[in-house]
Amino acid sequence: MCALSVAFALGASAAHAQDVARIAAVNSDRILRESAPAKVAQTKLEAEFAKRDKDLQDMAQRLKGISESLDKNGASLSPSDRALKQRDLSQLDTDFQRKQREFREDLNQRRNEELAAVLDKANKVIKQIAEQQNYDLIVQEAVYVSPRIDITDKVLKALASGSTN
Repeated sequence: MCALSVAFALGASAAHAQDVARIAAVNSDRILRESAPAKVAQTKLEAEFAKRDKDLQDMAQRLKGISESLDKNGASLSPSDRALKQRDLSQLDTDFQRKQREFREDLNQRRNEELAAVLDKANKVIKQIAEQQNYDLIVQEAVYVSPRIDITDKVLKALASGSTN
């Protein structure tokens, strides 16, 4: 009788083990920071926006110089010259603010496009890993993830080797 209950318990635990879902976790923030495609995207964005960024920095310096000159020499200028310089400064500042806003909007749009492409590649790799290693569930966000089920390093390695279909 005792052997029968042990055999039943062993059989039940074996059947139960087959029903256990294989779960893994991926840190998407790390993928967006550390993956090869993310680094390529970052370099691409820096190159694409470098000239506009430099132009904005130059414009900010010019604006600062004009403002300091007006503060320093404003008292010695005639009222009409001072008003003209202030109007020029105001117009330059408005132009600078507009260009800066457009720059930020364009950069954010392009960054979002590039990050979406990185996430698309990462999701393909994650799906490949899930199919190859028989995972039932892979989560991207969790309060706590045991290092035992974290497959982020595998995903980073696969992205670095370019193994997406």
